[in-house]
Amino acid sequence: MPLNSYRFRSVWRVDLPPVDVFDVLADLGSYPHWWPEVRQARQIAENAAELRCRSLLPYDLVFQTWHNAKEPASGLLRADLVGDLDGTASWRVLPDGPGSRLVYDQEVTVRKPLLRGLALVGRPFLKANHEVMMRNGRRGLRTYLAGYQAARRLATTPPGAADHP
Repeated sequence: MPLNSYRFRSVWRVDLPPVDVFDVLADLGSYPHWWPEVRQARQIAENAAELRCRSLLPYDLVFQTWHNAKEPASGLLRADLVGDLDGTASWRVLPDGPGSRLVYDQEVTVRKPLLRGLALVGRPFLKANHEVMMRNGRRGLRTYLAGYQAARRLATTPPGAADHP
């Protein structure tokens, strides 16, 4: 594998059922609301957005992402990435008790010239940077989904029902 190519896998657990989690993950425009390192998401088509990401290291990665598989029944959400990163990223949203297990796989080649030039010495830093981004994404998604769940409960609670035990 070339030094500027990476494979990543992360597994997260969240407390909402797959159908709710899938909808949030499929909404590319919502990522900056829950993932701190996704600084900007600009919708460019119905199933596509341009994302600007930045973690600990002082550089932005800008790429366009297009859903090429969006299968709620099987829990598969996959996208092609083109720009500073070229490759694919996918989520598998699987039932796990009352919640969900999320498996994120990413296989990319870094195209940003600065990072390509630093591939040999920068590789461990890029991997660590990715780990921080994923840890913060997991934390942010859990918080976002807790709010999503609370709002849903409020929306289905009849008026005045919360006032009476």
